[in-house]
Amino acid sequence: MHMQWKRTFALIFSGQIFSILTSAMVQFSVIWHLTEATGSASVLMIAGLAGFLPQAVLGPFIGVWLDRWNRKLTMMIADTVIAVSSLVLGLFYLWGEPSLWVVYAVLLIRSAASAFHAPSFQAAIPLIAPEEQLTRVAGWHQLVFSASGILGPALGIAVYSATSLGTVLLLDVLGALIANVMLLMVRIDQPKPEVVETPSFGKEFVLGWKTFLSAKPIVIITIAMAVFSVAFMPLSMLFPLMTLSHFGRGGYSASLIEAVFGAGMILGGGLLSVLASKWRDSTYMSISLFVIGVTCVLCGLIGSSAFAAFVGLSFFMGAAAPLFNGPYMAMIQKSYDPEKLGRVLSFVTSIGLLSSPIGLALAGPVVDRFGVQIWFFWAGIIVVLIGVFLFLKFNKSGQEQQSLGQ
Repeated sequence: MHMQWKRTFALIFSGQIFSILTSAMVQFSVIWHLTEATGSASVLMIAGLAGFLPQAVLGPFIGVWLDRWNRKLTMMIADTVIAVSSLVLGLFYLWGEPSLWVVYAVLLIRSAASAFHAPSFQAAIPLIAPEEQLTRVAGWHQLVFSASGILGPALGIAVYSATSLGTVLLLDVLGALIANVMLLMVRIDQPKPEVVETPSFGKEFVLGWKTFLSAKPIVIITIAMAVFSVAFMPLSMLFPLMTLSHFGRGGYSASLIEAVFGAGMILGGGLLSVLASKWRDSTYMSISLFVIGVTCVLCGLIGSSAFAAFVGLSFFMGAAAPLFNGPYMAMIQKSYDPEKLGRVLSFVTSIGLLSSPIGLALAGPVVDRFGVQIWFFWAGIIVVLIGVFLFLKFNKSGQEQQSLGQ
């Protein structure tokens, strides 16, 4: 039994590595292709919305559905849908240039399928691994995602430059096929279904809302996080456009920026685990927002010959991100009773996810009219102000300590 779960995970993860990596390759290659082909921020923002909205809308409800469905089958169907959509778009590109609505439709379908794949995989893990090994498995999972986030853009652009976008998309079909074959080779027992009342989404929402409002510091930080999402989220789509339009560089340079940002995030996560508990949670979050804001402002000011500076700023921006996310989650976990935590987390996640499309919708027309650096600069100013506000708010009032009983 002890070795059995390890063998099961070795098979599952070896398949998932191919699937996650090829998906990361496709995601970056499609965005780069649209950047290169259109040079339009509005096109990129619509692509971002297509790839994001299904997950934002479906996110709050998926957990309830997954508890009723077979998790292994859900993963396999989701991977198959992603593969078929990649195959369709790949064939379009091999025959010629498809219209933008075809690309948007495929991104929409891939996003909806991904919204089911990731949580069903997470929900399947406790059915396989012993409880005392869950943290170790979470570490493996994080490693796969981090490595894919760094390697995916670089490999995607290499294949894209050497062949075509159609080839990258067909590789994604192969990745999903390998993942499904590996899943077929393992057994995942379903949890015994509980006889419970069908939950009412309306009642759950109201209860989650009331619980959420009971901790005022979390409400303040969540509003700040929502404003941050509106300003910062579009940058994930604008990095390739910045590389192309401002610095006049190609796909390899754009993939380098993605890799450097990812490497910064890994370092930031490690730094947080070492420094944790030295300061209060809100202080880490203020530092994170201040560093992200300043790096954005500097990106908005640097000249077109300073690509090396852009690489360095992207690294520090990535390194600062975990210093917000980690302490924010820790504050939420300390502020609410465990039995109500799930509802609050679902509610908070929805606020973050639904704020981001607002930023994407606003950024397109602004960047098309005034240039990509304008959004970097003003997003940076807004993020710095949020960081300063949180620092002054929690250091003056000591609200965080009072609410958390510290």
